[in-house]
Amino acid sequence: MVHIRFDEVSVSYPGSTFPVLDQIHLDLHEHRIGIIGANGSGKSTLARLINGLGDPTQGHISIDDLDVSKHGREIRRRVGFVFSDAENQIVMPQVYDDVAFSLRRLKLSKQVKKERVDAALNRFGLSRHAEASPHTLSGGQKQLLALAAVLVIEPELIIADEPTTLLDLRNRARIAREFAQLEQQLIVVTHDLEMLDDFDRVICLDQGSVVADGEPNEVISFYHSLISQNPL
Repeated sequence: MVHIRFDEVSVSYPGSTFPVLDQIHLDLHEHRIGIIGANGSGKSTLARLINGLGDPTQGHISIDDLDVSKHGREIRRRVGFVFSDAENQIVMPQVYDDVAFSLRRLKLSKQVKKERVDAALNRFGLSRHAEASPHTLSGGQKQLLALAAVLVIEPELIIADEPTTLLDLRNRARIAREFAQLEQQLIVVTHDLEMLDDFDRVICLDQGSVVADGEPNEVISFYHSLISQNPL
């Protein structure tokens, strides 16, 4: 497992009254970690910082002692990111090429690249759509394509930012099953609390701060109490 460290990390935007993240200190090393909280609590901002998709206003984030802000390229080879809207990850006109695009920076032979892409498509039941446009896939298939495009580079850590938000019940269950079978370290930002029941650790954010951190049942119970105390 990689070791992710947040050292007094804050994120603020010009004109904003309150920081998006406020002096976050975390050591993350468990196999599967969930991040929960209300909309605007800072969950997605925190997740994106791990992959260098944003910069802290103050503080430092490191992965195995590598400063994310200084070693972005190396970090992104080790850390894959799945967005909530798979459309944001589609870059090529055909399904096969969209997965293959992830391998463009790796020094692999054509044969090895083909083997990796074929294996990824087969794993997620997308082989028969290899020559189709990604935009013709269903919502669930698009999210599986996004996951295939991440897994094909064989990252050590996968971060998923609300990956089931746009999916129906059947496809949400499929994504949850795929996550449960992953060997890689996994961090999931989600409102789908049932997905986190058997995770190793869950962190709850509220107004940019960590307000609960521990076993899933304890943190999820705390989150329910927090929401009930602060209804819309």
